Amino acid sequence: MEQFVMLAGYNSWANRRIYAAAGALPEEAYRRNAGAFFGSLHGTLNHLLVADRIWMQRFTGTGAAPTQLDAILFDSLPELTAAREVEDRRIEDFVSGLNDTALAGNFRYRTISKPQDIEQPLAPALTHFFNHQTHHRGQAHCLLTQMAGNAPGLDLITFQRETGLGLAGTGAAT
Repeated sequence: MEQFVMLAGYNSWANRRIYAAAGALPEEAYRRNAGAFFGSLHGTLNHLLVADRIWMQRFTGTGAAPTQLDAILFDSLPELTAAREVEDRRIEDFVSGLNDTALAGNFRYRTISKPQDIEQPLAPALTHFFNHQTHHRGQAHCLLTQMAGNAPGLDLITFQRETGLGLAGTGAAT
């Protein structure tokens, strides 16, 4: 349980850093197709929100669930940022409300790319959920590095040291 609370907090922290860096880019660079899986930084950030909404709808049974993985939910970065912040709070609230019984329990959902019904325990699906975010944030980080010459650090250990989550005691590790 503590692992997922930490990952939900990390997700919000990393997204704030990526979005702040994206906001400093010229609009043309932000939207340029740079050959990433979802084309541009704009496409990549939209995909992250799309996927999070799909999974959160699967987990909770509530909320909008896009039907296309490459959907552009918000055309402007300020709107996308506001929606990202709301979704990150939703994720943190959901995870903080879980317990070991819920994590071990099964849930059912239907896939999008190759439609089929799946049933699995919640904990492995949450692991995928957070891993997927890290995967595409890594792509966003690479795009930011290419466009701006640098990008904010996103190492989980940096988050742990800043927040104390995942560390023994309350002080920062060396």
